[in-house]
Formats: sequence, structure tokens, C-alpha cells
Amino acid sequence: MCINHLKILLFLFVNILFLGGVKAQTANNAITLRNEKLNFIPGEFYIAGVADERTEKDIVATLVYKEGVAYKTRLADLKDGAANAIKLFITRNLSQNTDLRPVIVTLHDFKLAETDSGAGGVNGHLTMAISFGLRKDYGVLELVEYKSGLRYMRSYGQTEFPETILRHGIEGAIKWFNNWIEEYAQKDIRLAKSVSVAFSDYTEKPEGDTIYYAVNRPLAWDDFKDKPRAGVFDAEIFAGIGYTEHVEVEKGVIKLEIAVKVDMPKSGSWVKSNALDAYSLNHEQRHFDIAKIVGEHFKKKIAAMGVTPDNYEASISMEYLETLRELTSMQNQYDHDTHHGNDRRAQADWNTRIDEELKELGVK
Repeated sequence: MCINHLKILLFLFVNILFLGGVKAQTANNAITLRNEKLNFIPGEFYIAGVADERTEKDIVATLVYKEGVAYKTRLADLKDGAANAIKLFITRNLSQNTDLRPVIVTLHDFKLAETDSGAGGVNGHLTMAISFGLRKDYGVLELVEYKSGLRYMRSYGQTEFPETILRHGIEGAIKWFNNWIEEYAQKDIRLAKSVSVAFSDYTEKPEGDTIYYAVNRPLAWDDFKDKPRAGVFDAEIFAGIGYTEHVEVEKGVIKLEIAVKVDMPKSGSWVKSNALDAYSLNHEQRHFDIAKIVGEHFKKKIAAMGVTPDNYEASISMEYLETLRELTSMQNQYDHDTHHGNDRRAQADWNTRIDEELKELGVK
């Protein structure tokens, strides 16, 4: 955020010499901003509002004036208040295409202070701190802050000059923001207009303690590394679902890549020695298959959502919680129906059901 203050000061000093034909309207210590069209048309935003967060909202300027032979100061504000005056000025002098991004301008510091130079003139200093943010349903998403300081000298008779300084300060901030947003519109995630989602299956090579589901990698009893538990069950598998995200912004689009993890930790799965047969292994494999089915459901639901830049993170997180509930429910139903594999007819029915759904989902 760099501003060439030298060029600005030279511009202001030149204006001191030649300005004088136009008088700013003042009444009751109020300064009215003169209309002056900005010499550009925004292609990425329009100003939807101006907010005022300054500590002193009713004072914009401390001005020096001459009364007789004495020099005094008076306080002044913009007509109808700074926020209203600036919004009116922008509305009248800057193209407002409401099909573009709605931007809120927030004033944090906007003050012009003058002092008697003691040498037949007035010294002035304008300080500005203005932030720009996107208007959202939930409030304002802050984008960037502009800070500037302008110093000038004027004669006592140039009472219109403070208005010129204030107006040019506003114009400079808006122009600076226009340049900023043109540079970042295609690469800043806060400015993205849409989301593109792609899916993959998470893999890890070489294989460690965790097995990630793959059709060509069926389970084997050697994968059940944990110590068998006491109780009525002969084996147990902990099949889970997770995901990772990779996000990039390309030409104003959030490119979201979701790698779905359907996994089983070897160290969390166990089997008793009396159950080391193919039928029991198939029952445990089907638990893993069910996790894969639910993981594919997760992909399909996310793809059908039509997520936006504002809601994609929350929407995916909520759907993931629903996926975990679905996984628990389906696993419990499977064990209930098959009596944990002891009902061979029910087990055969579930084998068929699982194979058919895996085929429909394109897994097998």
C-alpha cells in the first residue's frame, strides 16, 4: 500500500496558485463537497454504503480564519455528516453498477487540521484511514485498509481549499481501491465469485498402519493387528471416513479438491484365533465396503449442493457430520440384520445389496 505523497503535494501546491474561481459552499460550519466526476468506471465493485467508525463523528476539520486582525480556529463538519456526504458524493460522481460486488467504505480516521503558520499563511494536514469491505448477508467482510496523510499550505483568503483537500482525499482513496481490486479480483479468495469442486480418493504410499479403501486391496487377517478383546465377538474393525481439502483460486473461481478418506487402522482392528476363516473375513470386509458406500454418498451430496464462496466450508462440514451419522446407522443396521455375521442368509442378502450399490456408484 504505497502512495506517492511527493506527487500529491506538488499537485496541491500547484492548485494553491491557480485555484480560486470555485468557492465551496459553507453554512453553519458545514462543508459541502463539490461534484467532480471520477475519471474511471469500476469494473469489479460499486459503493453500497459508507460507515463511520471515527471517535469524533461530528468533526471533520479544524479551520483557521481571519477575524479583523486576529486569526482564529473553528470546527467544521461535512454537510449532513461525513458518511452521508461521502456516500452522496460517490453516488453522484462514480458509476454504480449494482451487478458488481457491493463494497462498504468505513471511515476510521478522516480529519483535517489547520494551524496559523505565523508567516502570513495556513498550514494544513489531512489524515485518513479508510477500510473497504464486501457487504455480506452476515455483515461486512473486510478486504483492505487505505491510509494517507496530506500536508499543504494556503493563504488566508483561500477559504475554499479545505473542501478541495477533503474531496481529493476521498477521490484518491476510491481510485486506490479500484486499482487494488483490479489486481486481486482474480486471485484473492475473498473476492471469488464461484466454487468448483473436484473429488478424489485419498491414498498413501507406502502403506503404513492405515489402510485406505481400494478395490484391488481387500482386507486380510494380517491387517488386524490389535490385541483381541474379551467378550462374545470374534473380530472387530474400525472403518472410518474423513477428507482433506486443497484450495486454490483461479480466475476468480475457488478450485476445491476434496480427497475422501475411507480407512481402517490396523492397530485398531483385531480378530480371535478361532475366527480366522474366509466367511468371517468377508463380514469384516463388508463393514469396510459400507464405509466406502457412505463416503461416495458424501461426494454426491456435496456435488449436488451448489456451494458458494460464502457457504462452502460450513456446508461441507455440516454434511460431513451427517455422513458420520449415516455411517454409524448403516453399520449398526448391518450388524443387527446379520446378527454380527451369525445369520448366514441375512449376510448373503447384505453381500448382494453392498455389491449392487458399489457397482451403481462406479466403485466396482
